[in-house]
Amino acid sequence: GQNELLEAISGEDPRAPAASVRIDGHDAGGTGVARRRARGLAFVPEERLGRAAVPTLGLHLNTLLTTAAAPLVRRGLIDARATVAHAARIIAQYDVRGAGPRAPAQSLSGGNLQKFVVGRELIKSPAVLVLAQPTWGVDVGAAARIRAELVALRDAGAAVLVVSEELDELFEVCDALHVIANGRLSPRIAIGDASVERIGELMGGAAAPAAAATAGAA
Repeated sequence: GQNELLEAISGEDPRAPAASVRIDGHDAGGTGVARRRARGLAFVPEERLGRAAVPTLGLHLNTLLTTAAAPLVRRGLIDARATVAHAARIIAQYDVRGAGPRAPAQSLSGGNLQKFVVGRELIKSPAVLVLAQPTWGVDVGAAARIRAELVALRDAGAAVLVVSEELDELFEVCDALHVIANGRLSPRIAIGDASVERIGELMGGAAAPAAAATAGAA
């Protein structure tokens, strides 16, 4: 159920009832991606090439996938100089190694492209950031940098939702955990009360304790 949940939150699937998704107190269910982004939502999908980035386009044009507004777009026209400058800021701020802002997305290593994709969202200082498998297939250094940026954003007051199969990663960056199993979402588990064994049981479909379930419902 991870993909379905992410599509419902991001707005890619807008069929959810209005009040089922709320951003900063506003009903967002039933609205599309652009409306949710205007409310401060940022989203990093699992698939880097083909979904988070167009492989053959330069990094500067890939910024338009999530920021198709001023100053990058003026009166419906792309400002090429502004897109290059914006991509250059992301590259510098998040230590993206490549051939520069005009380099095709597919020319970057997996780790550097992921840093660019995550940086493209972080540089906007979102109120809510949703990420799927943020360090999947990246090297140790890039993974550490991405995790540090997520913690910094959380500490700055943003809401960060991380969907990951890496339990060590979740224990490092999260304040609380939920588990999806058999189409059901577990109650909230504070990180101090969580253990690898308990999370494994919930992933296997074990029922949550009655007290925890009641607290979660409340």
